[in-house]
Amino acid sequence: MNNDIAQKIVRLRKRKKITQKQLAARSGVSLGSLKRFEQSGEISLQSLKKIAIALDMENELEGLFDNVPFASIEEVINEQTK
Repeated sequence: MNNDIAQKIVRLRKRKKITQKQLAARSGVSLGSLKRFEQSGEISLQSLKKIAIALDMENELEGLFDNVPFASIEEVINEQTK
């Protein structure tokens, strides 16, 4: 999954014609961290958020953490046993 997110970031960065160096400067994430993320998908949540904000995609990032509502405690228990 992390690699999927990284590849989405790479595609968007390239579509916007932003270099890695420019994105690093805009986001405040080091160039080395950005390069590692784009290659491996590994990054801290804080840095990912900074990159998302720099690319105007913070709303998409927030969608990854939407809470799924449960109607009952039984649904919570059943979800945990899956």
